[in-house]
Amino acid sequence: MPGSDTSVSKVKPIGLRHLALRVRDLRAMEGFYVGLLGFEVEWRPDPDNLYLTLRGDSLALHRADTIAPRGSLDHLGIAYSTARDVDITCQGLAAAGTRMVEPPRQHRDGAYSATVADPEGNHLQLICHPPIVAFEQRQD
Repeated sequence: MPGSDTSVSKVKPIGLRHLALRVRDLRAMEGFYVGLLGFEVEWRPDPDNLYLTLRGDSLALHRADTIAPRGSLDHLGIAYSTARDVDITCQGLAAAGTRMVEPPRQHRDGAYSATVADPEGNHLQLICHPPIVAFEQRQD
């Protein structure tokens, strides 16, 4: 509930700096974001996934043969300073009845995240991503 004094409300996100898109043509998307807009390649774990950065922002591109009715947006990322903050937030959201899509887990690139669904069914990834945290620490 808005305004309620819960542990979730005491843990503040550090930004809305991660977006993931399902794409049909990964090469064209890389050309657009890297070649035209100046993003940098952070990580290319395999031929179907590409992770880009722009300052403290993170854009993930995931190859998909079809785009679901949900559209090209895979999930919205909300950044946190620590993995513990992700865990605390997940616990509070679960207690409030929020649907957990993917429980907290460590990723190959060092990120730590969980995915929940908002009331309309949009997926939100609660994420502690080292490059985002490092960027925020440089801003302090």
